[in-house]
Amino acid sequence: MRVAASCIVAALLSHVGARIVDFEADMKAVANNRLYDKHNGAKLNETLAQLVAGDVLLVPNKTFHVMGGIQATGLRDVIIQIDGTLAFSENTAAWPKKNEKGDVTECIELWDIQNVTFTSSGTGTLDGHGHKWWGIPLVGYLIREENRPRLMRINGGRNVLVENIFFQNSPYWTFTADVDGLEIRHSSIDARRTDLDSHSLVDLTAFNTDGFDITGKNVWVHDCTVWNQDDSFCVKDNSENMLFERINASGVGLTIGSIGGGSTVRNITFRDCYMHNTFKGIYMKFRDSANERAALVADVTYENIVMDSPEQVPIWIGPAQQSDSREFWKGHPCSLFWPQIPGADCTVPALGSYINITLRNITINNPKQGPGLIYGNETNPMQNVIFDNVVVNNPGSAPFGSDYFCKNVQGVATGNTRPVPPCFEDRTVQTVLV
Repeated sequence: MRVAASCIVAALLSHVGARIVDFEADMKAVANNRLYDKHNGAKLNETLAQLVAGDVLLVPNKTFHVMGGIQATGLRDVIIQIDGTLAFSENTAAWPKKNEKGDVTECIELWDIQNVTFTSSGTGTLDGHGHKWWGIPLVGYLIREENRPRLMRINGGRNVLVENIFFQNSPYWTFTADVDGLEIRHSSIDARRTDLDSHSLVDLTAFNTDGFDITGKNVWVHDCTVWNQDDSFCVKDNSENMLFERINASGVGLTIGSIGGGSTVRNITFRDCYMHNTFKGIYMKFRDSANERAALVADVTYENIVMDSPEQVPIWIGPAQQSDSREFWKGHPCSLFWPQIPGADCTVPALGSYINITLRNITINNPKQGPGLIYGNETNPMQNVIFDNVVVNNPGSAPFGSDYFCKNVQGVATGNTRPVPPCFEDRTVQTVLV
């Protein structure tokens, strides 16, 4: 699904002999000085506003401290080459607001862009200094909740390329885009509080640090790495024709969702992925929604995926296990504390339909908890769920025992799948031989 590549290559070729705008030499940005964050932020906004088709904005291989609120509209046929670092201000009190309620602006927010490339001659860095926004573990969330800036947000993009970019410690979602035609390659995301090779309770309080969150169609994400504390690679509402391949992920999963009422997600593939010490693994979820129209997730494939030592259940297909308020113990729709704590609730949205879901050649080694959950609604069961060679080696026993929690699913297990989800039809090799 190399949907965006041909258009992007054509756009790059058109830049031969382009005007290069040097952020430091031409626009008088000041490197390596935190006191110039507002100055550099203003200069970056000024520069983006002046770019015309064929221009290349060059950020030299130095560190430029910038204030948030970098915004541009209508960029066409330009290259933004970040050879150094854009380090966003740690002065959260001075951060610009977008309304009287005090909602903060994003670090970078772009509208209506076409044939735009974000690149680097080496590896460019966007540093969100998330620690300043996360605050004291858990306490910081209770103070700010989700009023924190996204590191990069694209609202309406067409034929966009992101390559060779390192997104570090975003205060909130790292990269989110609503696009038709997007390629992301050779880029990485890292969001963590400690240097531990795990998702500790302290690290996990860097809440909402989603990795690549994408809405739209015709998307190809490949040869990328994410280590974060929320959804790592995530397909959002009303999306189709997306391929994620040759990726490393450790966080809250290769995710579809959470999907709300009235949304359709179709033709999504994750393949050739490795997940080291991830929290969740394969994660598909419907959320509660004020929109009472039906929602659909269909024609989804996960294949050729290896997980080593996932820290929670490695496969979760059902309701979103999340909270979106200070009352973090409540289920929206499934509590973070279900089923471990008596009284915690977990409901499955009735209007969400899963149809044609395939997991193929999935190997899960030494999960700390059981194999997972496949949980449909009683009045609207999942349809045509196939587990083909889905192998869980040495599963733990919490929270559902060493087998799947499986309910309201029309499913079939084939190949060497083990264990077979108890509500699936067993057509595995072992059963056939018997």
